[in-house]
Amino acid sequence: MPLRSPGSARPLRDPVHHPLFARYYARASVAAETRLGMRAIRDRLLSGLSGRVIEIGAGNGLNFARYPRTVAEVVAIEPERRLRQLAVENALRADVPVDVVPGAAEALPVKSEAFDAVVVSLVLCSVRDVPRALAEIRRVLRPGGVVRFFEHGRGGGAAMHFTQRALDRTLWPPLSGGCHLARDPIAALREAGFELGPYRRLLMPETGPTLPTSYCVLGTAWRPERRGTAA
Repeated sequence: MPLRSPGSARPLRDPVHHPLFARYYARASVAAETRLGMRAIRDRLLSGLSGRVIEIGAGNGLNFARYPRTVAEVVAIEPERRLRQLAVENALRADVPVDVVPGAAEALPVKSEAFDAVVVSLVLCSVRDVPRALAEIRRVLRPGGVVRFFEHGRGGGAAMHFTQRALDRTLWPPLSGGCHLARDPIAALREAGFELGPYRRLLMPETGPTLPTSYCVLGTAWRPERRGTAA
């Protein structure tokens, strides 16, 4: 179970506060279920999971309805209050037990090696410290546990790379809840010590104009098993 902060008369400060973006995201994500095919992406992201799962950056909880019943429990971390409230509502309608918890990816409020799987979906683009967040993911995942990821990031040719980097330095993060366009989730996972499994690069949307946000990757990684020590 997640570790809760001790009781206090003072309310806990949310680690992320983007109320305007949260309202926009809540509407846009629901529309993307059909318009961008996100419902099918969620099914592929979560298919075959089992045991205890922690979902980091759960947003408004649209993944919850897609978890297979082989999952015993989902602990869903969401730092933004508005999105967390919506996630709680979706948790009540899920077919598996879901506990929605405040917290940041860089300091997960759960015990080490407590989970069989970690789910990250459009999260690594917006965390403040990617290496620290991935170190936390590795900490809470049991050896041999799986990471399922769907992320967007760097893509296209030189002109698109330039555009993504320019937007990251100027308008995009403050307008988009801290999101960055030019990060490389595959390289970040490798550098954090995860073993990469199969992954697929895709464009969202698959048809129509290619945007700086269009370059996505869907896949699997693992925390390596511990090696035996010599006698």
